[in-house]
Amino acid sequence: MPTPSDVVAPRRLPRRRARPLAAALGAVFAAPPTITFATAPGDLEQIEVTAQRLTRALLETPGALSVLDALDAGQGRQQLQLDESLNRVPGVYLQNRYNFAQNVRLSVRGFGARAPFGIRGVRVLVDGLPETTPDGQSQVDTIDLLAVQRIEVLRGPNSALYGNATGGVVSIETASGASAPGLALSAIAGSYGFGRAAMQAGGAEGAWDWHVSAWHMDYDGYREQSRARKTLLRSKLSYAFSERHRLTALLTYLDGPTSQDPGGLTAEQVAADRRQPNLFSARFDAGQDVEQWRLGLVWDSTLAHGGQLRSRAFYTQRDFLQQLPFPGASIVGFDREFYGTGVQYTHEVPLGGRALNYTAGLDAEQQRDDRDRFRREFDASFGPRVLDQVERAGFVAAYVQGDLALTERFTATAGARFDRIRFRIDDRFQPGERDFSGRRNFSETSLTGGLSYALAPSHQVYAVVGSAFETPTFTEFANPAGTAGFNPDLQPQEATSVEVGLRGRQSRLQYEAAVHFTRVRNELTPFQLEGVADERIFFRNAGQTRRNGAELGVRWQASERLTLAGSYTWSKFDYRRFEDAAGNRFDGNRLPGIPRQTLFAELAWRDGQGRFAIVDLFTAGSLYTENANLTEVGGYAVVNVRAGLSTDWHGWAVETFVALNNATDREYFSNVRINDANRRFYEPAPGRNWFAGVTVRPPLGRR
Repeated sequence: MPTPSDVVAPRRLPRRRARPLAAALGAVFAAPPTITFATAPGDLEQIEVTAQRLTRALLETPGALSVLDALDAGQGRQQLQLDESLNRVPGVYLQNRYNFAQNVRLSVRGFGARAPFGIRGVRVLVDGLPETTPDGQSQVDTIDLLAVQRIEVLRGPNSALYGNATGGVVSIETASGASAPGLALSAIAGSYGFGRAAMQAGGAEGAWDWHVSAWHMDYDGYREQSRARKTLLRSKLSYAFSERHRLTALLTYLDGPTSQDPGGLTAEQVAADRRQPNLFSARFDAGQDVEQWRLGLVWDSTLAHGGQLRSRAFYTQRDFLQQLPFPGASIVGFDREFYGTGVQYTHEVPLGGRALNYTAGLDAEQQRDDRDRFRREFDASFGPRVLDQVERAGFVAAYVQGDLALTERFTATAGARFDRIRFRIDDRFQPGERDFSGRRNFSETSLTGGLSYALAPSHQVYAVVGSAFETPTFTEFANPAGTAGFNPDLQPQEATSVEVGLRGRQSRLQYEAAVHFTRVRNELTPFQLEGVADERIFFRNAGQTRRNGAELGVRWQASERLTLAGSYTWSKFDYRRFEDAAGNRFDGNRLPGIPRQTLFAELAWRDGQGRFAIVDLFTAGSLYTENANLTEVGGYAVVNVRAGLSTDWHGWAVETFVALNNATDREYFSNVRINDANRRFYEPAPGRNWFAGVTVRPPLGRR
């Protein structure tokens, strides 16, 4: 058998290479920049949120919703993955920052923890456009973390608003010319060959508002076989036809030619060498190559009678090739087209002498994946094609939601959404002249309702009940029989949740708290076939699961310069009724991949002049690696430190920072691979590592 030195790179499948519209971007770059930058956190009482489709003050929102600003999301951060920002949100748990081939795994109240790669169970939006495909999977590698201005995280079932997701919604807003004007050039370098160069520019002049961001990253990675190279370009251009009508165009382009996958290790391999790759990862040069571009248009209009109309349309193309870290049918490639449109109308009208604030809308989206799969043999030679099929998914949906002020303090909320989702597979391979083409159609109705009560102008208590659903993705629909087409036994999972919460502000203290009780039917659970070399992940439905939890988030402005923020999550997620194909029962076992407790704490000093020093702590309790709960991974605590300052040099604004990740050099795992049949559960995280950066802003029209 060949040794790792005999690695043969995966052959490239035919790909349609897409290129951005260079001429249009050139016009964007040519616009004149000005500079104004915020340096202090915003006042929470002024914050309005939109993740629940209705625009509300945060303190009046009936639901578990957290908001992060640009300082929370980006100041002094390495900005590798979303976990750096979202670890501070209660009820949210993330893994896999350091494996770019698998992408970050985001779970909200445990939904999404099963995902072998990508994000499941959570709807992801960027500037109002979906990163979640109609089959329910989200890819976040095209999110420009350097340009994030605001993140809203809505936790709990919200299918009545967004459809196919049981965990919640992450809505991200990127920079505009008004929020981040001027020109900024930045560079950052750090441990394990990390480096990134970036340019951002923006401005607002008359009816025009524009912003563009471009950067390139190289990262050798902590483990062998974990290098990543990535180039991203994002632009936003808007034009106000009048005070009441605005059109925004968004263009994103990603080229990620190298994202290696070091694979999972056994406990014995971790003890011998934490930085080694999986044997087959090295032998096969496991990893992925991806290119994607997206164009979106958003039209906002205020009608003459005061109603708000928003329309959107987008088109996405993604070309993808991946070598998975095991022999068998492990070379996967697809060309994806993903497009859709939507319209939403919002208005406030009197109803029985009370104010009714409502929204109603229609969504329609389509996805087409031209998918191939090839074998890779033990000796690294390339085998035959084993799959060739076209996968189509689409939905049409209608929704309505409203807030009715029953009294000056009581408000009732209700919403409903109907989804018609269609899946289709056209089998073009047809081995042995057997056609595995097929269709799966689902009609789902999601409901939500609740009451909120204002204890005082800045304090609110609420109770909400909601239902949600989640269909399998095309990846999860894979047939364990080894054929093309659908797994005929797999059904969508359905959830019902009750939540009671409290949020408010008292002097310098801001807080949110919630307890939730969720029951899930037909939970989608991953597994691998026993006794075979092919390590593909398949899915089955568990009978029932329950998820009970409590969440707390606080922020205390101790002084003008000192802020203490923290969050705590307690979770009890277990199987109520589950028997696998072998007859093993797991009733009462904890769901794997989710710690029972997490804690985040941050102490931040900012002087308002650009100087800052921040230390944060994230701790997670132990978790299990498989449904049987036989292997428990211990908890960990990680401390990160960062500091920076701003200076003026001959009229140029210069910002520098330095940081330490895992300052106490704790050994822990950045990811655990759930239900791995070969017990390669573990992906070790780096020990103590550093990074430092500099940003310069020339005095071009600076105010």
